[in-house]
Amino acid sequence: MSDDERRERRGERQRPPARERSARHRSEQRPSERARRTDPARLTAYTAMREIADGAYANLALPRLLRDKRITGRDAGFATELVYGATRMSGLYDAIIALAAGRPVGKIDANVLDTLRLGAHQVLGMRVATHAAVDETVALARQVNGAGAAGFVNAVMRRISEREQDEWVELVTQGITDPVERLALRTSHPVWVAKALRAALIGHEAATADDVEASLTALLEVDNEPAKVALVARPGLSSLDELEDWGAMRTGLSPVGAVLAEGDPGAIDAVRDGRAAVQDEGSQLLVLALAGATVEGPAAADERWLDLCAGPGGKAGLLAALAIERRIPFVANEISEHRADLVWQTLAAARAAAREADTSLKVRHGDGRDMGEVDPAAYSRVLIDAPCTGLGALRRRPEARWRRTPGDVAALAGLQRELLAAGIDATAPGGFVGYATCSPHLNETRFVVADLLKRRDDIEVVDARELFVDASGEQLPALGDGPYVQLWPHVHGTDAMFFALLRKRL
Repeated sequence: MSDDERRERRGERQRPPARERSARHRSEQRPSERARRTDPARLTAYTAMREIADGAYANLALPRLLRDKRITGRDAGFATELVYGATRMSGLYDAIIALAAGRPVGKIDANVLDTLRLGAHQVLGMRVATHAAVDETVALARQVNGAGAAGFVNAVMRRISEREQDEWVELVTQGITDPVERLALRTSHPVWVAKALRAALIGHEAATADDVEASLTALLEVDNEPAKVALVARPGLSSLDELEDWGAMRTGLSPVGAVLAEGDPGAIDAVRDGRAAVQDEGSQLLVLALAGATVEGPAAADERWLDLCAGPGGKAGLLAALAIERRIPFVANEISEHRADLVWQTLAAARAAAREADTSLKVRHGDGRDMGEVDPAAYSRVLIDAPCTGLGALRRRPEARWRRTPGDVAALAGLQRELLAAGIDATAPGGFVGYATCSPHLNETRFVVADLLKRRDDIEVVDARELFVDASGEQLPALGDGPYVQLWPHVHGTDAMFFALLRKRL
């Protein structure tokens, strides 16, 4: 293999002989700059990017790395914004990098590409001085990619820094005539995701033909904004007053919810103890809606509640707390042994409260699709938080948009229908099934429910909108025409949660 081929594999541009290099290029990197290493926050961000590329989740990998490196405060916030921003915007940044490098990103070494993505985000997406962003990215490349790759990174970063983001967007979207494809690239979403969300906005009556493009633009732009840290005070275990003592603020959206503007939620006693938790307010609202429906007949005579797909335990924690307050037995079922263990840990405070209240709280490890046979007609309320593509939580999961494919929707469709059927079988006459997904995709939401309604005559859909009320007891606005509820990040400030309420006929 020639020297040129080796450089190409490292992501290094072929360089002319030293005597032909311009004096300007030599002056742009003083020896002290070329030799120094980058700071711990940027190095940790790069390490997280490489773990994400190998299949890790940003919300799990990065906190662990920050703890291991003892990076806290503003440096931890900087590293978090670097990783989340560079990952979210990698679709747009890759197009910009390709133009600046003069080659497709597929021909740039993956390690070097991650370095460039971090650098591009500092220049185009953060308030980092251009010279500092370029110099630190080159220093990072020298430290982790090698001296040869650092020269390539230097050249690309300087080209990127020559234009503002809006100018780059105009360049990379030139020639794209389809407005959705153009918007998808500008907001750094896969085209199929943008088109699916557009269809969802129309299908859930969240946008008319006249305003669908504006609604889609707002939705995709919100996907790129960091999600607020929402907390839930589990009733009977904690209170909003306690969370406020730690600096959280009530939003008025959820009766049991608050938002932590800054700080580590893990430092809050109630969160550490499992009496409160980090939970999106949309998830809180749908649990409260299921608990607020009025059961009748056999279901009312002997109430018993079930979370059919409980892992990792967030919704189960709130539903269990509500059940304990009413002295109602509660079962959390989870098919994954590891996730069942997480549910068990999450419900530690609830389990202690259940013992004091002399009521039953169980965590069951088993396939939710069997519950209709294991416990037929045994529950008055069943929550089915079905496995889904998670397209409604792209703000919180920066890597999700790049990992999901259209095939995932089809692969999950059968499972979602089987779980819903099992949940109905496990529900007593007069009881309720709450079907929820953290995705607005029509094939995971309305179409799943519609298929079951066609096949069964023992269920009916109940309008769930009146059960979605804020802290003042007022119904939330912009919930659509019913009977289903679809929440939206750009409208309600929550994840895009879907909820259908089904009643088992008497």
